[in-house]
Amino acid sequence: MGSIAIITTTDSLDEARSIASALVERKLAACAQISSIQSYYRWEEAVQNDEEFRLLIKTTDDRYADVEAAILELHSYDLPAIVAFDITQIYGPYAEWVADATRGQRP
Repeated sequence: MGSIAIITTTDSLDEARSIASALVERKLAACAQISSIQSYYRWEEAVQNDEEFRLLIKTTDDRYADVEAAILELHSYDLPAIVAFDITQIYGPYAEWVADATRGQRP
């Protein structure tokens, strides 16, 4: 079981907090951090620029599908960004904490 980081964005701090809290409460994520960002992207044939909130979600690779499903359930965007990265180097005790924090009954 490897550690991964998942990133998603939303347009509201309240929604970011709601998603972060739900993922941790459901034991799908060990930790979720929220940062304010500026996003530039193409949507409906126009370049957009918006303030968004990025969630950095720390979990394990075997929880990815459950995290993705929860984000889709909780997210207001028609097409939320959900991107996962393998963590190739991680402090051993921290990796154990992530694994322990995400063990439990599947939702």
